[in-house]
Amino acid sequence: MKFLTKEVKIALTAITAAVLVFIGVNFLKGINIFQSSNTYYVKFKNVGGLVVSNPVYANGYPVGIVRDIQYDYQNSEKVVVQVELDDEMRVPKGTCAELESELMGGVKMNLILGPNPTQHLVPGDTLTGGPSHGVMAQLETAMPEVLALVPKLDSILVNLNRLTGDPALAHTLQNAESLTANLNQASRRLNSLMANDLPVTLGKLNRTLDNAERLTGNLAAVDVQTTMQSVNSTLADAQQFVNQLNGMTTDLSRKMTSTDNTLGLFLNDRGVYDNLNGTLQSADSLLIDLKAHPKRYVHFSIFGKKDK
Repeated sequence: MKFLTKEVKIALTAITAAVLVFIGVNFLKGINIFQSSNTYYVKFKNVGGLVVSNPVYANGYPVGIVRDIQYDYQNSEKVVVQVELDDEMRVPKGTCAELESELMGGVKMNLILGPNPTQHLVPGDTLTGGPSHGVMAQLETAMPEVLALVPKLDSILVNLNRLTGDPALAHTLQNAESLTANLNQASRRLNSLMANDLPVTLGKLNRTLDNAERLTGNLAAVDVQTTMQSVNSTLADAQQFVNQLNGMTTDLSRKMTSTDNTLGLFLNDRGVYDNLNGTLQSADSLLIDLKAHPKRYVHFSIFGKKDK
């Protein structure tokens, strides 16, 4: 019991405290010192914010941590990252690593497993690494273009605010509301028409089509050839009549303009007109004188004696 002196107890307590601190620090870093692991190395040109104790993922599942990061002074373009993977993790040949930036600013390492699951790397082998070409990398690439669009977006928002504050927009919305109401009313009328008037119209149309079909059947039953012959005969007789009428008209016109007949002389001879006109005037004078002096032309006597 003399061995457990006060100084020994203090030393044991200090050692125990140091071990607990070591275990706690590693636990906070995500390192489980009681779990066996395999060490691999990954070479990057730029680690881009990767720090020790960052997790290492394979297919989205954490399979290890970053144990150490060292700069390769022999090759100034390389940074060697030491990673510890679970002892059960088998790394296929052809596996590479990618660094992916997270939304909160951290960086995580993703293992892109090789295509051959039967051939594996042995602990201590070196993998090649590079930046990820995922969403964040594309976002970083597109960031300059996004920044260039910000002034245009601000101008668009200003114009949009000006447009929404314009009284004409409210008036346009009111007109659109009125137009919608009119369209609804027209739609109700159309529905009423389709439900009431359209069936009646279709019934009448069907009857009309039936009548047309019967008329077509009757026309098909008519002897068209005989009818056309009768029509042609009638048209020929009518043409003959017209020709005779034209001949009579021509003959009458010729006789009226010629002087070798009585009608032509009567219509074309000036002397006949003058004689006829003189005769009519003489007859008119005779009638006037007869009315004025009837006793000159008619004598009445009871005893047969003439009045001298």
